[in-house]
Amino acid sequence: MAKVVAAQNRLFKNIFVCKKCGGKIRTEARKILVGKVKCRKCGSRAFRPKRKK
Repeated sequence: MAKVVAAQNRLFKNIFVCKKCGGKIRTEARKILVGKVKCRKCGSRAFRPKRKK
């Protein structure tokens, strides 16, 4: 069971997707909420968490 938890954390924890271009970035949720992080591709500051299918 620990392997599943480790894989879930690696794939989804602290990964956010840009709402404009779809670029992915790994950072803390706190930085996203404050607005310190911008997208590498388009420069936007609008992110959402990566979806779990």
